Amino acid sequence: MKYYIIAGEASGDVHAANLIRSIKDKDEESVFRAWGGDRMEAQGAEIVKHYRDLAFMGFVEVLLNIRTISNNISFCKKDILLFRPDILVLVDYPGFNLRIAEFAHKQGIKVVYYVSPQVWAWKKSRVHKIKRVVDKMLVILPFEKAFYEKYGVDVDFVGHPLLDEIKNQKKISKSEFHEKNKLNSKPIIALLPGSRKQEINSMLKSMLTVINHFPDHQFIVAGLSSINIRFYHDILRNSPAKLVVDQTDSLLQHAVAALVTSGTATLETALMEVPEVVCYKGNFISVAIARHIIDVKYISLVNLIMEREIVKELIQGQLNTKNLLHELELIVRNKKKLHQLQLDYKELKERLGKEGASEHAAALILELILD
Repeated sequence: MKYYIIAGEASGDVHAANLIRSIKDKDEESVFRAWGGDRMEAQGAEIVKHYRDLAFMGFVEVLLNIRTISNNISFCKKDILLFRPDILVLVDYPGFNLRIAEFAHKQGIKVVYYVSPQVWAWKKSRVHKIKRVVDKMLVILPFEKAFYEKYGVDVDFVGHPLLDEIKNQKKISKSEFHEKNKLNSKPIIALLPGSRKQEINSMLKSMLTVINHFPDHQFIVAGLSSINIRFYHDILRNSPAKLVVDQTDSLLQHAVAALVTSGTATLETALMEVPEVVCYKGNFISVAIARHIIDVKYISLVNLIMEREIVKELIQGQLNTKNLLHELELIVRNKKKLHQLQLDYKELKERLGKEGASEHAAALILELILD
């Protein structure tokens, strides 16, 4: 079978790569053409465009890059027609993917959406388009199934793929990790600034302001090889923080706390039971628009799933040195806070259900192709 997969961000690359692995186990003659990243390529997908060339964040940024986005959409449509897949698999990235879904539907190509866009938070009107042009939704958050069923969408909850990702992580000892990265023996506070240059530039600078107040800890930045290493070093100039690249899993295995940019990384950090503070600061205009139209209480997946604030969210003006210091002190040194957080993390895992999301999704995709 021929599969065309589109993932426009780092987290989508991870989920899609695991899905490809599971599909290959069930379909030995599978061929993959994709928009994604290194993880998908490592699983044998032919990458048309890398996600680092696709990620435009916020309303203003999208407007500034509208021509590039339009050209990418046109190119993608032509590429799909040339490849003529048996199925199109879309991973989040709604602004782009929903346009491609509509096109593929008109061409008679079956469409599966794996990892739902957050239409339950904003632009709920998109659910009607999804019902019209997507053959099946495969959702990874427990509350999403009820949301889509309310609108009559064909939907299955497959569980969260991060549960499998964490289970299959390569474990590295503390001494090996420290030796590999030439770290000292102090406890580690991890800094996860995001996967896009514009958010890394903003978030990392804010995170670094607390370093001098924790002399008994070392701060380690989770970098990505998809971002030019010089970009990180320019921000870290004169800072005692160290950079490790493509080692986020290992870093979280040995961190005592973390400052994390809002996104999938907040959930990964929680599932690895690392106390965290969620951080977000974006373009002023984009955030103002978002606040006006988004219909949820929280920005982190952790709190959304739990339906209450179990990890602190510092957003926009709240993300300052004073607040960062206060919240970091709590999760590093307050034993009562840490005990409660561990109980909450346990409940979070229970809400996400069983492992095997990728295998479940792969089975349902093959079933749809053969239907």
